[in-house]
Amino acid sequence: MVANFSSTWFAVFALISGLLLLLAGGESLITGATKLAARLGMSPLLIGLTVVAFGTSMPELFVSINATIGGHPDIMFGNVVGSNIANIGLILALSAIISPLAVCYHRLKVEFILLIAASLVLVAATVYGSFPRGLGLVFSSTLFAYTYVAYRLENKVKNSKSVHFDPENSQQPSYIVIALLCVIGLVLMWFGSDYFIAGAVDLARFFGLSELVIGLTLAAVGTSLPELASCLSAIRKNEADMLVGNIVGSNLFNLLLVLGMTALIKPFDLPPGTLVRDLPVMTGLSMVLVPLALFRKRISRVDGILLLVVYCGYIYVVGSM
Repeated sequence: MVANFSSTWFAVFALISGLLLLLAGGESLITGATKLAARLGMSPLLIGLTVVAFGTSMPELFVSINATIGGHPDIMFGNVVGSNIANIGLILALSAIISPLAVCYHRLKVEFILLIAASLVLVAATVYGSFPRGLGLVFSSTLFAYTYVAYRLENKVKNSKSVHFDPENSQQPSYIVIALLCVIGLVLMWFGSDYFIAGAVDLARFFGLSELVIGLTLAAVGTSLPELASCLSAIRKNEADMLVGNIVGSNLFNLLLVLGMTALIKPFDLPPGTLVRDLPVMTGLSMVLVPLALFRKRISRVDGILLLVVYCGYIYVVGSM
């Protein structure tokens, strides 16, 4: 159960402590999962789409589950939608400004289709007014099926080619170390999400902000920091495929896994006000990536600046309402 903090300073401390725990836990989980994927011989694109996307979406999942169980569904929903907006309008934009990104539509076609389809289904569910357990099952099942098929297809391609022994694999950590990194990451994120939600709720009350606004801004940016860290790492390693795959995959995981698993645990109502402002921005940013990947095959610095301007304008509108 989420604790209540009577003092604003304790709320700030809880918020910062929770965020640090989320970041530390996310880093530990991503490190362990990435090392496991490398040992299994997965490509950088598939690692970004699945393993890194899963790891960087874990803070959103823990925050969402804790928020819903604690009776704060608006923080949960705002966190998911706001994170997807921040991933493209802030994280991907900053990455493109630092280094223009090559994007191949045909390698991400299935992911783009799933991402836009899930966004539109979420819009329809918001019109309906609630996210039932049955839809949560559909979302979760779709993600697990996608992950399984993507891994099987890559294995099929890999097995059709001659495979050479990579001496670096023998120097990687054992499976016990990898499992320990993942477990530590999950534990840190559970406690971090608890403190983060407690601080966010109390700060929202102190400043007179709605929990939805807190979820769309503060919680969204905070839980998107693992995506920023992984993208900066991908830029240093010149892994554009992993970077773009991480953003698209993370947004897909946020919708299908976070909303799906949360609804399986406890169905929730959807705020109708997001139909006018937040969901169109989230869906529109996802759709913008398709022509960039299909016709331009890259996200330039100018594209990054435009995406960042859109995000800053969106935050200004949210903050002024």
